[in-house]
Amino acid sequence: MSRLPLPQLLAEARSGALVFSITPPKRATTEERIKEIAEVTLDRLSGLDLDGLILYDIDDESDRNPENRPFPYLPTMDPARYHADHLTGWRLPTIIYRCVGKYSEHELRDWMSGAGERVLGVFVGPSSGGKSVHTSLRRAQELRAEVRPELPLGAVVIGERPDEHLRMLAKQERGTTFFVSQVVYHLNETKNLLSDYFYECRARGVAPRTVIFTLSLCGSLKTLEFVRWLGVNVPRWLENSIRHADDPLAESYRQCVALARDLIDFCEHMGLPYGFNIESVSIRKAEIQASTELAAEVAGMLRYRR
Repeated sequence: MSRLPLPQLLAEARSGALVFSITPPKRATTEERIKEIAEVTLDRLSGLDLDGLILYDIDDESDRNPENRPFPYLPTMDPARYHADHLTGWRLPTIIYRCVGKYSEHELRDWMSGAGERVLGVFVGPSSGGKSVHTSLRRAQELRAEVRPELPLGAVVIGERPDEHLRMLAKQERGTTFFVSQVVYHLNETKNLLSDYFYECRARGVAPRTVIFTLSLCGSLKTLEFVRWLGVNVPRWLENSIRHADDPLAESYRQCVALARDLIDFCEHMGLPYGFNIESVSIRKAEIQASTELAAEVAGMLRYRR
């Protein structure tokens, strides 16, 4: 039996979706180099048992965290343009992130109107409440209802935020049909969120939507520092394990596999629909290769559940 396409998996809140996420090339990259990057990326993804691709939309988040950013912020290409112009060889669905505050209503309308049938969206709000924006998250959700209500719409889940399960339900009421988590390192916080969400859905008589858990390898202490700068809660025991490991990347890989197994078991027991997103945003060859191997291993865990 053939597997259901990603939009149907998410629309029907079925478990087992596996996606792979990347960032578009830097905006200053030459067209020739962008073409090379796209070709290498498509070749790397072709051997994986994926249901889709995520293209991140990167925004400057220095307003949220006053501390020095471990890696400098460099603007990237518009993910929608990268997808349309350079990833034409990709035949599976693509989830395109939109940091909606960067775009005018006209720009968002144009994108939604022209997005292909295999395109899904994730709307991301501003990194802080005081940030100046062109379009608010609430207004972007309203525009989608006006312009393209059939566009599958996802939202970001940040387990570290208090009452995040209530935010999830509020977004569901405004059209969100699936969620993608921030990088998961703290298993206990994630389980707390899932439990709160599941039982609040039950109390309201609402069906829970699919939560796609993001796994990201951490191959160096600087990467770990950057993850924490982004607001991800890394348990001290996990930080110690990576910090003192002879091979931090191998230790991170081992922990990601353990997280995936635990989350699968937890969600299966509760009856909560889930999937996984393997994040690959590093420029280090070892981490890129390891993320590909992680995607293959997680695909093996999910194969009989699809």
